[in-house]
Amino acid sequence: MTSDRSALFRPLRIRSLELPNRIVMSPMTRSHSPGGIPGADVAGYYARRAAGGTGLIVTEGVAIDHPSAVDNPRVPHMYGAAALAGWRAVVDAVHAAGGKIVPQLWHVGPLWGAMGSVDPAIRPMRPSGEWGPAGKTSYSDDYVRRSLQPTEPMTDDDIAEVIAAYARAAQAAADIGFDGIAIHGGHGYLLDSFLWQGTNTRDDAWGGDLLRRTRFPVEVVTAIRAAIGEDLPIFYRFSQHKQQDYTARIAETPDELQAVLGALVAAGVDVLDASIRRFDAPAFEGSDLSLAGWAKRLTGAVTMAVGSVGLGKSLQDSRIDGTAAPVVDNIADVQYRIGAAEFDLIAIGRLHLADPALATTLRTGAPLSTFDRTVHERNLV
Repeated sequence: MTSDRSALFRPLRIRSLELPNRIVMSPMTRSHSPGGIPGADVAGYYARRAAGGTGLIVTEGVAIDHPSAVDNPRVPHMYGAAALAGWRAVVDAVHAAGGKIVPQLWHVGPLWGAMGSVDPAIRPMRPSGEWGPAGKTSYSDDYVRRSLQPTEPMTDDDIAEVIAAYARAAQAAADIGFDGIAIHGGHGYLLDSFLWQGTNTRDDAWGGDLLRRTRFPVEVVTAIRAAIGEDLPIFYRFSQHKQQDYTARIAETPDELQAVLGALVAAGVDVLDASIRRFDAPAFEGSDLSLAGWAKRLTGAVTMAVGSVGLGKSLQDSRIDGTAAPVVDNIADVQYRIGAAEFDLIAIGRLHLADPALATTLRTGAPLSTFDRTVHERNLV
């Protein structure tokens, strides 16, 4: 094993979480939990990845206890006795297989209705009532047209209720035995929509300049840290791109990115999960440094990269043009960047669907599996 390859398999400790390697299963929506309740098949799905040697599993997005958190009845919840019992079985199965697991807490915010029909009586949570400027997207023209209709902005009571719901979900997850908490704060969903000028045009304490737009996600992190205490780590997924527009950005300069990420780390975030379509893409003009690399340089926090590992095309591009992503062995670049301390963890999505023993495959240098959307996005492995 070369020194670069060994970088992938160095242990890492983050608060009470001890990881045997730097390989993370990226969160991927599955819609396999009818009524929001994860069953034995969900436990087996995650346990197989743990048994395959993956250092950390981040679950699919999990709905917090709020009426418009998630619009798909088959997405799991982090509330209710049956759902929590199901998650406890998942955690126990992953731990029995030698793995670690954190849930990704989720509120879709402006993107309410993207995954299916919704109750028209339920108002989506939008900072200013806007879905966002439509740009390059994989959503249907019909969905975009309907979503562009403005709604009432979130009130102070709405904001307080959502913050409390995040804290309740985090506390429930900690009580079940999860090894930390992950928060979905990217892709145009609720937390991200407060950061983006395209969806946050407020002029009160929750909007305006960039620091005020950061206040809502900071308050969510603060509430979660208070609920779970000091032992468990908090992961925070952020992104420049939005599903409303893949070309959108929250930060045009490193200084603007530092303002956002520094506030999140000060509030209690331990790991910044830099979501981008390609893990190696330069984040700012004039530098080859990736988004995860900039996050680490600007904050000193542990950072995680993600995007098209082992594949020659991003998920978004595959969905837009309808063609498959070819296998591309870019693992050496991942190993080099971790070894050079550009970032600390690598999250891998689609290849974990194709190969439950992906970590073992990477350790041995065996050929990468071919990802087939028609099979693997249905999560049959």
